[in-house]
Amino acid sequence: MLIQPVVLSGGSGTRLWPLSREKYPKQLLPLIGADSLLQATVRRVEGIAGCELAPPMVVCNEDYRFVIAEQLRQMGKPGTIVLEPAGRNTAPALTLAALAAGRNALDPILLVMPADHVITDTGAFQRAVQQGAALASEGAVVTFGITPDAPETGYGYIQSGAAYQGAPQGACLIERFVEKPDLTTAQAYLQQGCYLWNSGLFMLRASVWLAAMAACRPDILAACESAWALAATDGDFIRIGKQAFAACPSDSIDYAVMERIAKQVGASGTQAALPTGVVIPLSAGWSDIGAWDALWQVLPKDANGNVAQGDVLLQDCCDTLALSEGRLVACVGVSDLVVVETADAILVAHKDKTQDVKKIVDSLKKQGRAEGSIHRKVLRPWGSYDGVDAGERFQVKRIVVKPGGILSLQMHHHRAEHWIVVSGTARITRGEEIFLLSENESTFIPLGTKHRLENPGCVPLEMIEVQSGAYLGEDDIVRFEDVYGR
Repeated sequence: MLIQPVVLSGGSGTRLWPLSREKYPKQLLPLIGADSLLQATVRRVEGIAGCELAPPMVVCNEDYRFVIAEQLRQMGKPGTIVLEPAGRNTAPALTLAALAAGRNALDPILLVMPADHVITDTGAFQRAVQQGAALASEGAVVTFGITPDAPETGYGYIQSGAAYQGAPQGACLIERFVEKPDLTTAQAYLQQGCYLWNSGLFMLRASVWLAAMAACRPDILAACESAWALAATDGDFIRIGKQAFAACPSDSIDYAVMERIAKQVGASGTQAALPTGVVIPLSAGWSDIGAWDALWQVLPKDANGNVAQGDVLLQDCCDTLALSEGRLVACVGVSDLVVVETADAILVAHKDKTQDVKKIVDSLKKQGRAEGSIHRKVLRPWGSYDGVDAGERFQVKRIVVKPGGILSLQMHHHRAEHWIVVSGTARITRGEEIFLLSENESTFIPLGTKHRLENPGCVPLEMIEVQSGAYLGEDDIVRFEDVYGR
């Protein structure tokens, strides 16, 4: 049977600030091992016995498109990347994926996975997927409920009902979905044994999802179909109709379909208009890494319960998470702390208060501070730039251009630029001139002059750019040509 992995990559992960930011969220970060969470999500479906896997499909925000394309390229996993012009939650995202999966008159089983979750036991996950695929091939809507090991108040729950006929290993009908409970209720759920954490993982045929949306949310389906009818391929990406999708209501998979399936099963048996909802228990080391305390829980620890990554020294510490991206971080005599260092921000928080990190991000955004949404180092399809210094009327950036990378032909109304080549070779367009610069050579781009920077070589081009002028914002760019379609 053909399985289409569908990775939903729309979250912002603000509780993992300052590593995770709006313009570069947690699913793009290598928080567990060398792979990013998105790459790990794609990789964990490799080698499922008895199943044919289609290339991965990612549904994501336009802002992440080049990074996701590059991460899939690094894995040798070119796939389909469907771009959402605006966030409309998971039900429209899955509807777009189902429409995309049906392009070649196929009706694959969609394996729907959030991009930002961790599963440490890949074997257990793949065995559950095999079981789910068999049920989904028969027309069921399958979700995976995580077997709880604590009275967790940060997750929604699924109450499992009667055993699903003919399904082995504990698959049950879905009795109901429950919102995040208080501690007393969560403790009762744990004792009862029939409640599972809601993982957000699903399996179902593309046609089954579209039929369920037609029955439950025809307004969302109509908006997605209108947007899909206007879809166009743009390099690695599928762009859907922007205005049509903007009119789409926002709703989650659970609210739009799954809760309605559960309610009608509990009330009067399965109705013909809706498929059967089945939950499969899953014990596979799952975590949604919703906050720093959750990351601490899944990472390897020393004898004192500490997690240290990067340039970190710990003295007489216990149960502490300390991460450094660059500078030395030293902790002495502390416990139950989270310390995270990046180039432009440092977080210090008690592990019990990590859910409140989002309040810091909200405050930064209200103040208009860039640290709330973007890193000092910014990735671009051609490479990256790092803002190393800034002051009144000047800014200094370290620019790295990948081999073959080409910046847009552009000009600025408010700033001039000095370029100094540190290593590699640069091809410069300045007005009507085109010339090469090598190591230790420089040039000047006057204000208002059309210009372009390219790397014609086979090694990265590294440059220092000094900007000067009355306004230095990134929105002071007039693009005339751009190979990346920005």
